[in-house]
Amino acid sequence: MTLPTPSAPAANTALAPTVPRREYWFGLPALRTSARSARDTVRDRLRAWKVPGDTCCDAVLLVSELTTNAVLHTDSGHVLCGLTLTSDERRLRIELHDDGRTPVRSPQHRAGPDEEGGRGLYLVQQLADRWGSACSTRARGKVVWAELSAYL
Repeated sequence: MTLPTPSAPAANTALAPTVPRREYWFGLPALRTSARSARDTVRDRLRAWKVPGDTCCDAVLLVSELTTNAVLHTDSGHVLCGLTLTSDERRLRIELHDDGRTPVRSPQHRAGPDEEGGRGLYLVQQLADRWGSACSTRARGKVVWAELSAYL
């Protein structure tokens, strides 16, 4: 599901040339297989926007971890993912909305070598310039977001 991008305010191009903000939204069922779909969708969109390879790879990993967390730790039937490239094209924001109401916090311990899970939020914390969680304005629960530098 793609939602339209809001119109940018009119600007006097002689004084302040602007590049419109880029935004893309898509929904997925809350299934384990949705992490792959999220990765593929994000990779395709960021390549179309000509986002540099390192930023694209980090964003694909972030969306994979955030989608997996939402699917495994909430009772959501669906998730909504958003990508926003700021108007100056220096920041990429990734949002994952679900119906879960428990805020997501920084990991308190690192997973040991024998533990199967528990590394997702640690990866998010290490890769993102900033990240956090808040009440969602697009779903009944929360949004977990991450931001990356994205110099084009």
